[in-house]
Amino acid sequence: QAQLVEAGGGLVQAGASLRLSCVASGLTLIVGAMGWVRQAPGKERECVADISRSGGPTYYSDAVKGRFTISRDNAKNTVYLQMNSLKPEDTAVYYCASTFYTTASRAVDYPYWGQGTQVTVSS
Repeated sequence: QAQLVEAGGGLVQAGASLRLSCVASGLTLIVGAMGWVRQAPGKERECVADISRSGGPTYYSDAVKGRFTISRDNAKNTVYLQMNSLKPEDTAVYYCASTFYTTASRAVDYPYWGQGTQVTVSS
């Protein structure tokens, strides 16, 4: 059965860094792009980064561009999100997601989701 498991969330102060990881299981999960989607309270899900199966090209939302870096290790079925210079507005539940598309920058393009990991940034 397809499964995505995130780890690495937590409570940090503004300016700090966190690294999220997501381990995928199930053959179909590694054939397309993988992405990180976040959802803040009262807001819609927002894709902040995605990466193709080959490792490029990548997409970053304007809100995180220059601060977040997505990467993947297909040998380990793992995708990472390095988050630097965190801001209070980055506070959200972060989901790892997988799709059959080569790239996908919209949350609706991802049919497979992890359970999410909470990231809280205090000011």
